[in-house]
Amino acid sequence: MMQSTARLWHDHNYAGNIVNIVLNVSRGNPQVAHSSAARAGVIYLSKTVAVEWAPKNIRVNCIAPGPIETEGIDIYRPEVARRLKDACALRRMGHASDIAEGIVYLASSAGKFITGELLTIDGGQQLWGDNWPGGTPEYFQVDYLPENYDEK
Repeated sequence: MMQSTARLWHDHNYAGNIVNIVLNVSRGNPQVAHSSAARAGVIYLSKTVAVEWAPKNIRVNCIAPGPIETEGIDIYRPEVARRLKDACALRRMGHASDIAEGIVYLASSAGKFITGELLTIDGGQQLWGDNWPGGTPEYFQVDYLPENYDEK
């Protein structure tokens, strides 16, 4: 799809801008290795063509969302969905508008000098938090909260 679109833009002498939505693969993704591998491929394909297509005035970037509160959350077991709010440093889920605003930024003139980048919009999940979509295996379960911690 990127290649077909880039050819069309090039043939019509248009500037172009592609924003791919990927998965945050910075810490790996246990239990969904197949998805990490595919998304890492998209990230590095995007970085590669960002350089190759720069002479054609076509920019290519990626956005990696963290836990976002959408109808897609329904694919997870209820206990996993409940844990997602605590899976990032901000201790809440993001909204689709958070991702949309990142896309608008990269696609607008505000992002005109950005290409080949990965914008992570995850509330700090890549820095902190559980990363087990299928539930944390017993071996990795760690009680890291103080005993007097009040759940929110």
